[in-house]
Amino acid sequence: MAHEFRLPDLGEGLTEGEVARWLVAAGERIEEDQPLVEIQTDKTTVEIPSPYAGTVLEIVVAEGVVAPVGAVLVVIGEPGESHDRAATVTPAPAGPASVPEATAERPATGVQATPAVRRLAAELGVDLSAVRAARPDGRVTEEDVRVHASGASPSQEGRRVPLRGIRRLTVEQVSRAHREIPAVTFVEECDFTGLDLHTIVAQSLRAAALALQAFPELNARLDGDDIVLLDRYDVGVAVQTDDGLVVPVVRRCDELSVDEIDAEVRRLAESARAGTLAPDELRGSTFTVTSAGRLGGIFVTPLVNHPEVAILGLHRIAPRPVVRDGAVVVREMGNVSVTFDHRVVDGLRAAAFCLDVIGRLQGGSAGVRPQGG
Repeated sequence: MAHEFRLPDLGEGLTEGEVARWLVAAGERIEEDQPLVEIQTDKTTVEIPSPYAGTVLEIVVAEGVVAPVGAVLVVIGEPGESHDRAATVTPAPAGPASVPEATAERPATGVQATPAVRRLAAELGVDLSAVRAARPDGRVTEEDVRVHASGASPSQEGRRVPLRGIRRLTVEQVSRAHREIPAVTFVEECDFTGLDLHTIVAQSLRAAALALQAFPELNARLDGDDIVLLDRYDVGVAVQTDDGLVVPVVRRCDELSVDEIDAEVRRLAESARAGTLAPDELRGSTFTVTSAGRLGGIFVTPLVNHPEVAILGLHRIAPRPVVRDGAVVVREMGNVSVTFDHRVVDGLRAAAFCLDVIGRLQGGSAGVRPQGG
């Protein structure tokens, strides 16, 4: 009997995944536990093995298409074996409970669109079935919805690059953060003179984790009418990869030394650039630190990493003239910023938190001693 292999629940509220790459082809004979497909979820790629041995009778969901949990991805059986598969699509539930028949990206309208696009269409009063998709695979994007809502015609100029994988997830995350979070940024100078700049990200993660204990509203979630104050300090660190920005998580930053945090940051960054991060390494952060190093500019405004309520930004550190004891001297100076959700965090508290972090860095209380100067 032919077997339908469906997108499994990969945990922590996953409702969909993008087929990043098929590792088998239609008509190919495969063994049980043989690598079957790579699924892109939550900014990482998960390789899923086949639970069945047999012949690949049909690949149902093409590469680059987003499928809900429970959707039929592939049919495996014996050559010549018949199989019936529903032609329509129904939504899959968010959990591991029984799943109705689902074989493509979205519900019975047949329109391919992510949940973020569907929410936007609902907000703008747009009928998705009437939207013209600019992508060659027919998937409707937020731009398509906005173009339709404005009554304009989509441009056909230039080379089109489909949003896939990390870039697609980044677009959805950034759009949601920009749409839902009323963000405000506080920025102040920090004197990094004498600090080991090779471990400055690790020092900042630890300093932030310690400061968050005194400012719990920045280590929180907004859940309906409740503010949830978290009692763990799992700090995300933004890492740039060839495919886009990912945010792996360093657990228990309040308990680890700077050297331990630094080793973990380097391990996670290496895995991120190699595309081998596990899903759990990208989930559950309570706060985020971002730094672009010398390319970061004097100051930029980071976006809050939804559903968090604040993010710490480290900006370019370089020699600058400053006044110390009435004299102009050259110090290693850089800006430190806190961007925060103003619904949850008051400006004075965000400023005090930022100054607390800066004080810990300048005073060496993040867990390392300044090196001279």
